[in-house]
Amino acid sequence: MRVLILGGDGYLGWPTATYFSSLGHEVLVVDNYYRRLIAEATDSAPLFETPLLSERCRLYKEFSGKEIACRIGDLSKPEFIFSVFEEFKPETIVHYAEQPSAPYSMRGFSEARETLQNNLDVTFNCLWAMIKYTPDAHLIKLGTMGEYGTPDIDIPEGWIDIEKNGRKDKFLFPRAAGSLYHTTKVLDTDLIWFYVRTYGLSVTDLMQGPVYGLNTFEDDMPDNLYPNFHYDDIFGTVVNRFLVQAVAGIPLTVYGKGGQTRGYLNLKDTLQCVELAAQNPSQPGELRIFNQLTETFTVNEIAERIVNAANTMGISAEIKSITNPRKEKEEHYYNPAYSGLMELGLKPNFMTDDVLCKMLTQILKHKSRISNDRVMPRVSWS
Repeated sequence: MRVLILGGDGYLGWPTATYFSSLGHEVLVVDNYYRRLIAEATDSAPLFETPLLSERCRLYKEFSGKEIACRIGDLSKPEFIFSVFEEFKPETIVHYAEQPSAPYSMRGFSEARETLQNNLDVTFNCLWAMIKYTPDAHLIKLGTMGEYGTPDIDIPEGWIDIEKNGRKDKFLFPRAAGSLYHTTKVLDTDLIWFYVRTYGLSVTDLMQGPVYGLNTFEDDMPDNLYPNFHYDDIFGTVVNRFLVQAVAGIPLTVYGKGGQTRGYLNLKDTLQCVELAAQNPSQPGELRIFNQLTETFTVNEIAERIVNAANTMGISAEIKSITNPRKEKEEHYYNPAYSGLMELGLKPNFMTDDVLCKMLTQILKHKSRISNDRVMPRVSWS
């Protein structure tokens, strides 16, 4: 397939590109380094340096013998994204090109406005590029489990059947996002559903939980081809952040009571999920939604697992509860369905001690680059 990856410089975008390339697909990655720029502006540098996208593509060819093409440009500009679609004619589009941080979206007006404009503009432009140039292509859009919030009922995979006054219909499950970033994802879903039913587009929306990990299926990949690994409070996911805190000797910072429950998955499973979605495209006029996770944990359970794994390696780690900077339920019911991708063939990589210890070993190699100031919360919701 011709696979276009929007946001190909990101934590998920780059490993998705190398994975699809390794499978023999023709891959084009597009990015404008927006995430790099705002990470620099907020003093949220990743644990180790990653080359620019064109250099990463060159290094990957040296490593694998396979090519990844790249273009640098702003996908929120219609003329640029239209030129990409017109020239490349993608058959599969993987859309990661959004501001990915809930804390960043809550820093203030300018950050909220940037998040809203960038995320919706890129999605809107992508849909119109499909309509104009590749109406038969399949869009795989990265959503988030955070769209659902924490309702006191089971969470289905995107859709819910409702009966009222003796009549039934199917609707998108009601959303209750906990940040402006997650709200833009809700708006994405509504926008996509409008264009799917109006123009007959084929779209799979992956409601993904927090991702952790460094390794892809190419375990011998050199460090300079790893995804950008953030451990800070703004761009770092909780598992990655806790692992770095353990290595640095910083108490693992559990927000509030630590009962917040979410669905998690290994980076390798993200790659599997996107591949399975690409191999099994939705039908024209269908918005197919999968919940993309493999297991659920409370924040306390994750912290305890990481402390135990660190202790087996002789790393002394402890847990500290701090005031929660976010506005969220700290104890709640949480039971999401996630059978769809399993039925397509997902083989989960669970959060075992071996997986955590392997990550701790990799992080130890870069211990000197850890900045203690970057792990404490710098953004408050109130």
